[in-house]
Amino acid sequence: MQSSAGFTFEKLFVIVLVAVVLVGFYVAWTHTTDAGNLLVIGGMALVVSALFVRTGKLPRITPKKVAYSIAYIGYLFVAIVKSNLDVARRVIQPKIPINPGIVVVKTRLKSPVGRMILANSITLTPGTLSVDVKGDHYYIHWIDVTDMEEEGATEKIVAGFEKYLEVIFG
Repeated sequence: MQSSAGFTFEKLFVIVLVAVVLVGFYVAWTHTTDAGNLLVIGGMALVVSALFVRTGKLPRITPKKVAYSIAYIGYLFVAIVKSNLDVARRVIQPKIPINPGIVVVKTRLKSPVGRMILANSITLTPGTLSVDVKGDHYYIHWIDVTDMEEEGATEKIVAGFEKYLEVIFG
């Protein structure tokens, strides 16, 4: 059923649901209980949800995707910690052991959202930076290039992230 404002009840439900989830993340992150704060954040979450939610393009949520999403967050956290320790180790050595360069890696991901999350995950990991994306190729600045070949660099930089993102986003 279509309302006069062009919203379906399904879209309105999704907008409110997304806003509630956003407010939930805000509360979990900030531990706030101030009613004024929550009112402002709730209003902003509704505006953001109304602007960006498209009910026709919502991904199908399955228990497997939820499990892989949780596992991905854990994998990303471990990768960030390991990379931080590696970069810190390099910095405190008398002669900084780096071999910087830009390598080309290839992704199997088809989803634009999955590709964006992959690029951001690579950048979040210290020692690597997504410089450019052209089609299914990423140009990555790497603090210590150990493999200039596309296949080897892809295995070392991208494969761990892709294993999860392929299931989540396709």
